[in-house]
Amino acid sequence: MQTDIEDKTAQLPQVTEPRNPGMALDLDWVMRAQANTSAIERRAATLPGRRSVKKEYQAAWLLKAITCIDLTTLAGDDTDGRVARLCAKARQPVRPDILDGLGVSGITTGAVCVYHDMIAPAVKALDGSGIPVAAVSTGFPAGLSPFNLRVAEIGESVKAGAEEIDIVISRRHVLTSNWQALYDEMKTFREACGEAHVKAILATGELGSLRNVARASLICMMAGADFIKTSTGKESVNATLPVSLVMIRAIRDYFERTGYRVGYKPAGGISKAKDALTYLALIKEELGDRWLQPDLFRFGASSLLGDIERQLEHHVTGAYSASYRHAMG
Repeated sequence: MQTDIEDKTAQLPQVTEPRNPGMALDLDWVMRAQANTSAIERRAATLPGRRSVKKEYQAAWLLKAITCIDLTTLAGDDTDGRVARLCAKARQPVRPDILDGLGVSGITTGAVCVYHDMIAPAVKALDGSGIPVAAVSTGFPAGLSPFNLRVAEIGESVKAGAEEIDIVISRRHVLTSNWQALYDEMKTFREACGEAHVKAILATGELGSLRNVARASLICMMAGADFIKTSTGKESVNATLPVSLVMIRAIRDYFERTGYRVGYKPAGGISKAKDALTYLALIKEELGDRWLQPDLFRFGASSLLGDIERQLEHHVTGAYSASYRHAMG
């Protein structure tokens, strides 16, 4: 089977796509954003059963999914050693014998995502790989620490070597419809990131409605977000297909209005290969092939890679292996 493997450095967003510079807050546009919940849920419900790929096509799509994974560890007991092992997995996410059976090489994950204190060991472990380090910031996951400390945390993470910063918005601004405050907050975070790319985590499970998700998505893009992201992974409800549909249609609207492409990152609860295929199909149908590259699409995941590797081994050998054969670190 043949597949195109992009140069590893092409996974860095700044290499392949002009950054979204943002724009002035357009409240008329924001307030016109609505969400037909029943229609959105109906559209999302059709995807898992209607879009299916098999055999070598499925293997190719799963390889594509791997290149779009932000391989993540956000545990209180993270250590330098655990992060180093995770980075080794990011460099070689699929066992060499499986890749040989597929006839491909050079696969890596899109990034490694860690807390601030784990940036240094991650940067060291990924040196020379072209895989960026992403750091969660701004009082992740609640985003309720003092504002000046949240901004300072971004600066410290960039200084430590993070090339991508995953920030969390203040949910209260959305819930109280304080759109100016949300815009100003996001704009300040973007400026603090400098050359590092910023992913705005909306924590969609805590925003109250799909309409709020649509409006928050637009405002974060207007304020200069390079990516919009569903969840911290710590909420009771994380990435879902209806939420994803709302967010990527906001991305499409923003691109049609401004000409700038903003990336999308579903995170939390995506642990099965079949789920990854469904999300890839949704992106392809709603945004097109250009968004199926790691500079514009990422999965926030810690366990997804293990199931994808099991499915690829099944494709090569015809048998499923135990999960411990595909450990994350």
